Amino acid sequence: MTAYRAAVIGLGAMGMGMAKSLVTAGIDTAGCDLSEDARAAFAAAGGRAASTPAEAARGADAVAIVVVNAQQVEAVLTGADGVLDALSPGAVVLGCATMPPDTAVSLAGMVAAKGALYLDAPISGGPVKSAAGKLSVMASGSAEAFAKARPLLDAVAEKVFELGEVPGPGSTMKMVNQLLAGVHIATAMEAMALAIKSGLDAKTVYEVITASAGNSWMFENRVPHVLDGDYSPKSAVDIFIKDLGIVLAQGQQLDFPLPISETAFRRYQQAKDMGLGRQDDASLIKVYQRDGGFPLPGNAEDEG
Repeated sequence: MTAYRAAVIGLGAMGMGMAKSLVTAGIDTAGCDLSEDARAAFAAAGGRAASTPAEAARGADAVAIVVVNAQQVEAVLTGADGVLDALSPGAVVLGCATMPPDTAVSLAGMVAAKGALYLDAPISGGPVKSAAGKLSVMASGSAEAFAKARPLLDAVAEKVFELGEVPGPGSTMKMVNQLLAGVHIATAMEAMALAIKSGLDAKTVYEVITASAGNSWMFENRVPHVLDGDYSPKSAVDIFIKDLGIVLAQGQQLDFPLPISETAFRRYQQAKDMGLGRQDDASLIKVYQRDGGFPLPGNAEDEG
C-alpha cells in the first residue's frame, strides 16, 4: 500500500469501477454512496466504506466525485457532512460529472476557498472501461492539481487529456463528446428502425454495418442491446436529456445554432414522455417503433 489516499464519492456504474481500480493499484481508498449495498460491495472488494462524503474525504489526497450532475456535485461538496467540511489543505477534488463549463469554474472557486485544488475532470468510456481502469479523462486545471491527482489518474485512466491550466475546458470537451455520443445513438436507432421496417434482418444489419463505413462506437456498443431486447440501463435516456440540454444551453449562450443536436434532443424527450427515461438509451428505438409499427428483436410481444 502507498501512503497516497483517495476517495470516490458515488459508487455507481462508473464510480465503482474507478474505486476498485484504485484498490487494485494499491491505493488506500474510501468509497461513499447513498446505497448501503454499494458500500458493502466496495468493502468486500477491499475498500473502506464511508457513510458520508466528509468521512470519505477526511485525510484523502484526492477526492473523485462521480455523480450524475452538477447539482449533485455541489451537494456532495457543500451539503451536510460534505467534502468541504473535511478536505485537507492542498488536496485535490476531481469533478467527474458532465456539467456546464461555467459551473465547473464556480465549483472550482468553492474548493479553492478551502485551500484545496480542483481538477475539471469529466470521464468517458462506460462501465466496462471503468472496471478495467482504462477510462479517458478530459481534464483541465493547474499543474499542481494534475500533480496531486496523478496517482489516482494513473490507476483509473488509459488516457488523460490535459486540456488547459484552468477549470472549464475539461467540461467543454466532455460537452462536445456528449453531443456526438447523443447524436450517434439517435442516428444508430433511426438506422436500425429503417432497416427493420424495410424488412432487413436486424442481426445481419449489425454484422454488415460494424464491418462498414457507416459504423460508429455507439452503433457497435448500443445496437446489441436492441438485438438482445435488453433495455436495462447501462446509460439511461435521462442522461442524454441532461447532457444534450447542456449542449443546447451552451449554444444559446453563444448564439450558435445546433439543429442536429436539437433534433436528437427532441427524440430523447419523446422517449421520456413514453415513460422510458430510466431505460437504456437504446430504447430510443421504441419511439421509432411506436411511429412505424414494426417488431423489435428479443421482444416476445412484438414478435408474436
